[in-house]
Amino acid sequence: MIYSCCIFVYCMFECFKTKNSVNYHLLFTLVLFSLIVTTVYLKVKEPIFHQVMYGMLVFTLVVRSIYIVTWVYPWLRGLGYTSLGVFLLGFLLWNIDNIFCDSLRNFRKKVPPIIAVTTQFHAWWHILTGLGSYLHILFSLYTRTLYLRYRPKVKFLFGIWPVILFEPLRKH
Repeated sequence: MIYSCCIFVYCMFECFKTKNSVNYHLLFTLVLFSLIVTTVYLKVKEPIFHQVMYGMLVFTLVVRSIYIVTWVYPWLRGLGYTSLGVFLLGFLLWNIDNIFCDSLRNFRKKVPPIIAVTTQFHAWWHILTGLGSYLHILFSLYTRTLYLRYRPKVKFLFGIWPVILFEPLRKH
């Protein structure tokens, strides 16, 4: 989670750079951050520490994304806020699962299996954060390719699954 989120952070802060440029300072900072978090977590084995560090990275992504949809590409608000909303819904369900774990287990024992499955909020956390992350990757790709003038378009496979297609480069 930490490593992939660091990649997201790097991409979001470098999306308005020229081709083939590398921000070695940011790259070094994020690698060092990842290694420190890994080392500390392996020593103390405290999940709250990991969650707070991950939360800091996600917060950084949210702030950068809000900047982009507010000041740079406001027409991307739908995609940006949808990815954030899906991710936050997963986070909310995961916290509900953590807080009410025993109650939810007892509830699942009393209801039909089809209903019990839908209350597996930890599983929903994985599904929704995965979908939110996918949508954020699309947001990041769209932002970068738009800046590079590739003319990206969001299309839906089978009418439901969003993907990005690219039109040829604009010639000036």
